[in-house]
Amino acid sequence: MTIYYNPERATWENLSKRAIADNPVVAERVSGIIEKVKTEGDAAIFRLAKEIDSVDLNQLEASSIEIQQACDIVSQSVKTAIQNAFDNIYKFHKEQLPSGVDIYTSEGVRCIQKAIPIEKVGLYIPGGTAPLFSTVLMLAIPAKVSGCKEIILCTPVGKDGRISSEVLYAAQLCGIDKIFKIGGAQAIAAMAYGTESVPKVDKIFGPGNSYVTTAKQMLATKVVAIDMPAGPSEVMVIADNAANPAFVAADLLSQAEHGNDSQVMLLCKSKQFAESVLSAIEDEKSRLSRRGFVENSLVNSRAIVFDNDEEIVDFANYYAPEHLIVSTSNPWNIVDKITAAGSVFVGQYTPESAGDYASGTNHTLPTAGWARSYSGVNIDAYMRKMTIQEITYDGLVGLSKTIVTMAEAEGLQAHAEAVKVRINEQK
Repeated sequence: MTIYYNPERATWENLSKRAIADNPVVAERVSGIIEKVKTEGDAAIFRLAKEIDSVDLNQLEASSIEIQQACDIVSQSVKTAIQNAFDNIYKFHKEQLPSGVDIYTSEGVRCIQKAIPIEKVGLYIPGGTAPLFSTVLMLAIPAKVSGCKEIILCTPVGKDGRISSEVLYAAQLCGIDKIFKIGGAQAIAAMAYGTESVPKVDKIFGPGNSYVTTAKQMLATKVVAIDMPAGPSEVMVIADNAANPAFVAADLLSQAEHGNDSQVMLLCKSKQFAESVLSAIEDEKSRLSRRGFVENSLVNSRAIVFDNDEEIVDFANYYAPEHLIVSTSNPWNIVDKITAAGSVFVGQYTPESAGDYASGTNHTLPTAGWARSYSGVNIDAYMRKMTIQEITYDGLVGLSKTIVTMAEAEGLQAHAEAVKVRINEQK
């Protein structure tokens, strides 16, 4: 992890580059997988499971017996933790439900905005090196709160052909309708097009590896809506000398352990502090079970020393991190100026892992700078807004001159006539 000192703004673009770039090999492979699933359905999924994951599946949907057996295996302590997290996530997301709009913009002109849940949604839960059962809560709870009628879930299986017991328990707790043993780009294609077993959905949610992300982006252009572009995990920590270097190091390592292509960033105002954090990282990482991922992630990570808070804030907004931790003596002086971050964690006792699991906010967030234009998953992501209007005769008379003038100025005579014919009828 290299330390940089007061880098010129001309270098910020390079310093903000993430560890992963477009890979034409991945894109070509994903395109082929999508086409196979589109044309062959379940048969392609069974074959791809064998070819890619060396797994022989006898069915795609998890049975009620499998789900019950998995629930029986999960320890009571994990069940209690999942329930506690469920309660907090549910509370926070329920408060986000929109109240709607119903106003008269002028006399006789009523305008309404109504929020309607997306009917069918598909959730993708990564497996791979760490089955993320916490992501089940983050995606399924807002779907349920929003009122989505059908919620399906796809997740890869292990070499034994089984889904993680904790994933199945969380899915059962959240009331998922159907659970499928499908991972990778083929899962995204199955939910986008539908197969003999997998229902076609209206929108797909969930993070994943480069194959999953590429499949979502390809299919979003013409087949199905997606939540957001989401790639490798990242965290930025803004800290000053009041922060505990061991806390900062722990926060950086908590994201570095996600995968080889994760990225962590430290912004501070002192060379000595940066060095103390790097020293703490060396001490702490030796105790981690996922040290290999951490080592690879740190190669693409940076510590940057700036002389003043203005530069720190400007760089943070330029980078637009997925997670931003502000651990300074007056953190709100920084936080109030942040305009681009997926989720912000304030103060030295607010670790990013709290948001990952149980505080209540959602951990499915935009990465790779997309926080400048995308929100993290929230209730709005599962709903669409429809407008309704009702105009009386007098209301139309009041608007008629404005509508006719604008329509004729645009050369759209039929638009104008649609108003005139109604007004003239009663003269």
